[in-house]
Amino acid sequence: MKAILAIDQGTTSTRAIVFDSNMCPLAKAQKEFTQHFPHSGWVEHDPEEIWQTVIVTCQQALAQAGEQVDIAAIGITNQRETTLVWDKATGQAIYPAIVWQDRRTSNICQELKQQGYEQQIQNTTGLLLDPYFSGTKVQWILDHVDGARNQAEQGKLAFGTVDSYLIWRLTGGKRHVTDATNAARTLLFDIDQNIWSQDLCELLHIPVNMLPEVLDCAAEFGHTDPSLFGTSIPILGVAGDQQAATIGQACFEPGMMKSTYGTGCFALLNTGQQRVHSKKRLLSTIAYRINGQTTYALEGSIFIAGAVVQWLRDGLNIIDHANQASTLAQQADPQQELIMVPAFTGLGAPYWNPECRGAIYGLTRNSGPAELARAALESVAYQTRDLLQAMQADCPALTQQTRLRVDGGMTQSDWTMQFLADILGTTVDRPQNIESTIIGAAWLAGQQAGIYDTMLAFSQQWQMQHQFQPQLHKAKASHLYKQWQQAVQSTLAMTNKTGD
Repeated sequence: MKAILAIDQGTTSTRAIVFDSNMCPLAKAQKEFTQHFPHSGWVEHDPEEIWQTVIVTCQQALAQAGEQVDIAAIGITNQRETTLVWDKATGQAIYPAIVWQDRRTSNICQELKQQGYEQQIQNTTGLLLDPYFSGTKVQWILDHVDGARNQAEQGKLAFGTVDSYLIWRLTGGKRHVTDATNAARTLLFDIDQNIWSQDLCELLHIPVNMLPEVLDCAAEFGHTDPSLFGTSIPILGVAGDQQAATIGQACFEPGMMKSTYGTGCFALLNTGQQRVHSKKRLLSTIAYRINGQTTYALEGSIFIAGAVVQWLRDGLNIIDHANQASTLAQQADPQQELIMVPAFTGLGAPYWNPECRGAIYGLTRNSGPAELARAALESVAYQTRDLLQAMQADCPALTQQTRLRVDGGMTQSDWTMQFLADILGTTVDRPQNIESTIIGAAWLAGQQAGIYDTMLAFSQQWQMQHQFQPQLHKAKASHLYKQWQQAVQSTLAMTNKTGD
């Protein structure tokens, strides 16, 4: 039986799923790994622990699938922007992986803004000057690890996002490659020309010889070392997690929009082969590049979505499991209108303030765990409305009949999805399978291997599990959203005051 092994290397865990020739899961494995917070605003991962979780979950999934399964290809999707620099001779990282949430390079970004470079960077990459992206993280590593810059200039070091690092390790150091969607998140890639920007590499003092070769999302990325899985398997599909989810949701037509609720929340609007220059501080990015043809998207990035539920569990200890959050929220006092601004690692789109930190408004003596849980879940809907309104302003023609396709762990909560539809005032469609990210990676590899259907056929197979229609009166939704906007402005004002 021909099958695909798909790897989803996420921010908090790694998953491996074996899909059969009909894209049905045969076996799966998942393993969480450690989050390191060495300083306020810093987030790191241990590259070796990431690597071990990939190998362990793949081996477990393959063992479950059994010997009758013939793995035709591997597809990889990954946490984007997370930055690794490793020694080409040993394959060992010279510093922990700096995670996309990390804010340590905010001073570098601020200096570049003051020097007037933000417009050049936005024009070239479609991105804004923010610590979120990989480029300033690479610069930081080269500047803070003894001897790193000298080694890099001598061609001894390699840079990559997680996909590139995994491919290097999987192929035994034979391939230093990435795909266009991951390259587009580095602050170093010209998304119009589809090449690394020499000017931006020079601006950030990053030797070009550190950068991987950029391929289509479905391409020949290399073959695994036979010692890992008993045989050599081709790696044929790669996409950053949000682009993989866009593919997995079959958002192949301009105007189609998806929002993924994982650690963060990321909404992508397909804008077709025309890149849209955002006036509302959204990102212009590459949705996917297949058969040499680039499809663009507008993206809004929220740094804290599912992570706020993790905070309820691990920080406040008011729930034992993430799925208890919505049950607790339903017990909240309806008379209390707490607003939580979960800016634990800054605010993303459309505010882009890396220094901002979280706040809660409306607390009373009667506020307790239930009210905090409700405010945490509601914050995700409010932030999504921020993104939707920005997209509607940037692309009014494409967003006239917006229906949102959702995926990710948080979408399992009917209560949260209903509140999302209420606040957005639009239809929210939850698919039959909410594992859109890993499905996208599997389809890329399987289509390249010749065992999965074409893009058109794949899109026709998309099935909806439930549709959420707005039920809240528009005036009430507007009232709640206005409170959110006031809370955000107050939080930003406090940030500025602290900075002074």
